[in-house]
Amino acid sequence: MSVLKIDKNNFDALVRNSEKKVLLDFYADWCGPCRMVSPIVEEIAAEHPEYTVGKINVDEEPELAASFQVMSIPALFVLENGKVVEQSVGAKPKAQILAMLG
Repeated sequence: MSVLKIDKNNFDALVRNSEKKVLLDFYADWCGPCRMVSPIVEEIAAEHPEYTVGKINVDEEPELAASFQVMSIPALFVLENGKVVEQSVGAKPKAQILAMLG
């Protein structure tokens, strides 16, 4: 499965109502650490179809970023049944991101 581009129009359908655990990556194109995390997030999406994996561009979706109180990026959130169960800020290795999904 590939990474989904999440915006305010598809958020409820793809994230809030997902029956799977969801990994959200809040990022911006100009953010260096975000570019380090992006290929890891894409690998996780490809290797773990049991999760819904989405990316949210904070420049394009400021309302979604504000609703998650994103102050620094990259910000990773894990949601289960529409609720945040894990979150972290900054570049993380794949093992730590997978542990969040644990």
